[in-house]
Amino acid sequence: MFNEKTCQVALALIPGVGNILVKQLISYCGSAEAVFKSRKKQLSKIPGIGTVNASAILKANTFNIAEDILKNAEDQGISVHFYTEESYPKNLKPIYDAPAVIYYKGHAKLNNARTIAIVGTRRATWYGKEVVEKIVSDLSKHKPLIVSGLAYGIDIQAHKAALKVNIPTVGVLASGLDIIYPRFHKAIVNDMIASEGGLLSEYPLGVKPESHNFPARNRIIAGIADVLIIVEAAKKGGALITANIADSYNKDIFAVPGNITNKYSEGCNLLVSNHRANIFTDVASLERHMNWDLTEAATAVPEKSLQYDLRCSEEELKIVQVFNHEKSGILIDEISFKTQLPVNQVANLLLQLEFKGVIKALPGKKFKLI
Repeated sequence: MFNEKTCQVALALIPGVGNILVKQLISYCGSAEAVFKSRKKQLSKIPGIGTVNASAILKANTFNIAEDILKNAEDQGISVHFYTEESYPKNLKPIYDAPAVIYYKGHAKLNNARTIAIVGTRRATWYGKEVVEKIVSDLSKHKPLIVSGLAYGIDIQAHKAALKVNIPTVGVLASGLDIIYPRFHKAIVNDMIASEGGLLSEYPLGVKPESHNFPARNRIIAGIADVLIIVEAAKKGGALITANIADSYNKDIFAVPGNITNKYSEGCNLLVSNHRANIFTDVASLERHMNWDLTEAATAVPEKSLQYDLRCSEEELKIVQVFNHEKSGILIDEISFKTQLPVNQVANLLLQLEFKGVIKALPGKKFKLI
């Protein structure tokens, strides 16, 4: 049998088994290698898998391709991260459709304390470009990671602005990391990598930037960020798609208001008027909203969580954190999915937490934090 990393990539490459099912399989089986060692009957009983997918998994011939991908990635200085690993971006992990595998080239910390995504129209005006520069410059004191899509207009301006004030910036691609699109930005990409930034993609080397890859790319930009800032956007386009995705992920969104006669401000103005984004007037307002104007001591873990820390294991705390975001009861399968712990392990942990008086069982095999 191949090693775990090869199995992880091979699993993600199987036709019909997308990111969501990969996570479901890992949740039930515990590891990618264990998935391939499972019997068809076992796999087919996993919710969402069925006999067709179970057969496809056990007949998979993607191992050699996976090995080639990993070798080529290593040769080009690209690291490969599976969503269960500590190196995988923490902001992406809870998102149900986040990529199971990501490819990264660079030196920036993907788990930076503060990550800001800035996107907007490809037809940026001088106003939009100046606003981006000011935002990035004013936020530089927080040493954030600036993320964008390397596209023309606002995106590339965000990367340039970060380089100008010497803070790391990462471009998320809709292609393999060996295909820079637009190709005119290759020199900037080199500067980004040399300046402790990098490139990120869910696609292996050689994948071209097909049109359907861009909305998928946008979900990574939305998911990896603590806050998304929209600077100039039309009513329709990639920036609004990213905003909609970020909204579905319950991310904090800010939109820069613009001239009502400029069609590339219509999207931002609409987001604000529909209360789907906070109006961006200055960095101070964003800092207050995100509590970034407080000291690190003031943002310590709440007392209740500290009490849990004293009597809960690391795995139990993972489950407690899931309940912190769920006001009503939650099913065991969903807990397993969100913590990426096997169902049988989750069942034992829930029992321990119930004995400790941390959670209680509800009708319908649901559980709730006390």
